[in-house]
Amino acid sequence: MKYLLIFLCLIQLQANEPKEKLKYRTSFGQCPSKVAGALTLQLVKEFENNRSLLDVKKKIIDDNLVEKHFLSQYEINFNPVKKELFFNLECPSPLMKVQIYKDGGLDSYEAILVDSGELFDPTYEVLLRSEHKIKHDLPSLALPVGDFGEETQKQVTDLFSDMSPRFRQKLSEMIISDKKDLTVILSINGNPSSVFLGQGDWRHKFKKLDKIVTYMEQKNKVPAIINLTNSKKVVVKFNESL
Repeated sequence: MKYLLIFLCLIQLQANEPKEKLKYRTSFGQCPSKVAGALTLQLVKEFENNRSLLDVKKKIIDDNLVEKHFLSQYEINFNPVKKELFFNLECPSPLMKVQIYKDGGLDSYEAILVDSGELFDPTYEVLLRSEHKIKHDLPSLALPVGDFGEETQKQVTDLFSDMSPRFRQKLSEMIISDKKDLTVILSINGNPSSVFLGQGDWRHKFKKLDKIVTYMEQKNKVPAIINLTNSKKVVVKFNESL
């Protein structure tokens, strides 16, 4: 009985001992620091309860923290020797502003298309700009609400990813009509150029468009209209005032 009491006292003393202070390191990648920092503090607090990574990952899933904090991936490790948590958070790159319209264009909502092919709340762009992680204007995409399913999201994302950085900077707007015709507005030396790509085969047409624009720039010419609806027959018109 005496030894049992001593054993119980030792357990109680260990339970009452303050836990050694936890250290943590972070890598936020392209994530908005304010959002990623708040998430990190929240997860550190969760970990401190039971020193359990399983509890942390369960909280991430149960509270839908990946979506709420714009994460594309995350990694959390704990070094028990150094008593150190390491957070590696990453967020996707924004590609375009998306305006999805309905009811004949009278009603619409906006989102941000990111390089994972997902749609994010416009707040994501605001957060990145506030930390100067976006320093250029994002091109815009307008299309009917019924046409922007996962297949179209992936198609547009792949198109954008295929573009050279030089050509991306010229892209101002993409418009997909109810009939799935694609029209592109380029900004070339500060002048707008309308490009009609029609339906289908957009990847091939964009590659041809890039070559046409590069050639025109070498000739110091700015096309007003480029018709690529038939990729085998390209029609280019110039604005005489330029």
